[in-house]
Amino acid sequence: MSATPCETHKSPHREDRISVLLIVAPCFLLLLSIALLGQLVGLHWQTWLPGAEHKTSIFSGVHAAVYTFMSQLI
Repeated sequence: MSATPCETHKSPHREDRISVLLIVAPCFLLLLSIALLGQLVGLHWQTWLPGAEHKTSIFSGVHAAVYTFMSQLI
């Protein structure tokens, strides 16, 4: 029997997850800052963000807007 080297391979999906995270995180922070600014000024910020029109909380609105925005990129 020959000895086979036991090599650890990175999962190909790990790099995909990292690249998606590097896109989603800045988008989330940008849209969250827009929503917070609108909330502090007292404007109706839900109409500014796509997908956040019928959301009641800031985080759910920003979450919906990020996924709507990400679907436009792909």
